[in-house]
This record gives sequence, structure tokens and C-alpha cells, in this order.
Amino acid sequence: MYSPTTRLLTVLALLQSHRQMTGAEIARRLEVDTRTVRRYITSLQDIGVPVEGERGPHGAYSLGRGSKMPPLMFTDEEAVALTLGLRALREFQFPVEQAAVEGALAKTERVLPEKLLHQVRGLQGSITFNTASYGSPLPQFQENQLVVTLSSAIQAQQRAHLHYRSWDGSITDRDFEPYGIVYNEGYWYTAGFCHLRQDLRTFRLDRIQSIFLLEQKFEGPEKGFDLLDFVLDSITEVPGAYKVEILLKTTLDRAEATVPRYLGTLETTSEGVLLRRTATNLSWIAFVLLELNFPVEVRRPAELRAIFRQIADRAGRIA
Repeated sequence: MYSPTTRLLTVLALLQSHRQMTGAEIARRLEVDTRTVRRYITSLQDIGVPVEGERGPHGAYSLGRGSKMPPLMFTDEEAVALTLGLRALREFQFPVEQAAVEGALAKTERVLPEKLLHQVRGLQGSITFNTASYGSPLPQFQENQLVVTLSSAIQAQQRAHLHYRSWDGSITDRDFEPYGIVYNEGYWYTAGFCHLRQDLRTFRLDRIQSIFLLEQKFEGPEKGFDLLDFVLDSITEVPGAYKVEILLKTTLDRAEATVPRYLGTLETTSEGVLLRRTATNLSWIAFVLLELNFPVEVRRPAELRAIFRQIADRAGRIA
């Protein structure tokens, strides 16, 4: 169990890394109630920490002078690595206390110079992890500067120019207005408005050959736009190694309530509900289908049926 003393230090670290924070925001980050936060604030004040609070429904806490620690220097690459690593720990629910992750993020932010702090907060505000994906491998990404540049563009709502290699190897140059960054099933994506196609598009980050920011600003997505949903829908339409079609012998309502959205698109037919998607890895799809509690029929590809036969043979030997 995370000790009250450590949580108290985490509250101090959060206040040191932010100019102001409301009690509700501190409570959300530490997964406690606001009454507990008030108790922590009182304890800090009792030991001489200059915590100041504003009264009222929109009141916030802040630190007075003399509460900062000496600076610790990070390179750009170290700051990005720490931020992405801590975000992955939090989003993928590693066996680490939430307060420990928040405290580490806050301490990291506190010692960063202004430029790096802006980049790190841009990263945190720009990236979405699809943690619902079954058997999703842990995030891997090599081009740190690319994700930093994209997150800066997202935060500043600044247009970017991409040199992009598509799935078929063709190269295009396009102006792009990025709305966010998404991690899903081992790949990083960005989505937004593409001026070349005059429509919303999704791009895989490992296919971006180069990127630079333009002077033009943009307004951002329409209200209610769900970045993760858009990327997941786009992925189901991208050509892959296999075209998957599964007949789910159930109703559409039951399929929508049971089948994870990331698994593919659903379409009602006279025989049941047809699930479609593209995939480069079939094994994890097989294990998701095994968990469904209604009959399914693999229409294609044949390779997926072969995987089920291998699973059945292995299960038979174990039994």
C-alpha cells in the first residue's frame, strides 16, 4: 500500500511542477478524494511548506517562494524517454502505484528548463494509448524527434509538412494538420486533416520520412471528434497482409456489446453479423475469437483456420 508520507511528497512534487493546481486535479491524479487532499495540504503547511490556497469553487493551490529544488539537467532525448516511459507505465497499468508515476512525472517536469517542459507537456497532451487492444505489445518507437515535433505541432495547432511513404511504397508530400498521436497494437499513428486529399487521414509514424513545421495555424477538430475511434476505424481499412472475414452467428446488438471495437467493422447479413478487418498478425485475433460465447465461422483467410487447428491440436495434447 502506498504510504501517506509518500503521497504527501507526491503532492509537494505536483505543486512544485505546476504554477497552480486545484484540489480536484490533485485528487484525480492520486486517486484519492478532495478531503484527503486538503488533509495533505494542511500537513505540508504544518511542516513549514509555503502552500497557498484560493477559496471558492474554482480555487487552486500554489507554492510560495523558497520551495524549489536545485536544477537537474536532462537532454531532449532523456526527457522524451522519461515521459513516454512513465506514460506507458501508467496507461498499461503496470504493477506500480499511480501516485509513484504521477510523482515521478511531476519531479521530472519540475527540473526541466522552459523549452523541454513545453515539449514534455505537449507529449502528455498529444498521445493516446489504446490499452484495450488484446495482447497489444508494449510501445516501441525510435524516432524521438519526430514525436516531439508532432506533439509541438498539436499543442500549438500548427500545420506540418510530411514526406510520407504509403503502405504500397509510394512517396507523397503533403501539408497536414495533426490532431493527436495514438499508440495501437505495436504501432504509432497520427491523424488529422490532410491538404493533399482534402479530408481527414491517418498516418503511421514509422512511414513518415521527414517532417517540418509550417507557419500556418489551424483550428483543430470539430467538437466531439474522437481521435482514438477515428484511428481505429481507419486502421480497419488499410491494406494488410490478410483480409479477415468472420461470420458471427449472433445479433448485431449482441456483437456490438461483445466484440471490441478495435477488432474490426460489423455488418448485418442474413446469416448473422460479418466482422471484417485487415491484419498482419492473426494469432491474437484467434484468441480473441475463442473468448466469444456465440458460434463463429472463419470465412477467410485460410491461414486463420490453420491457426485454430493448431490451437485445437495443442489443447487436445494438453487435455
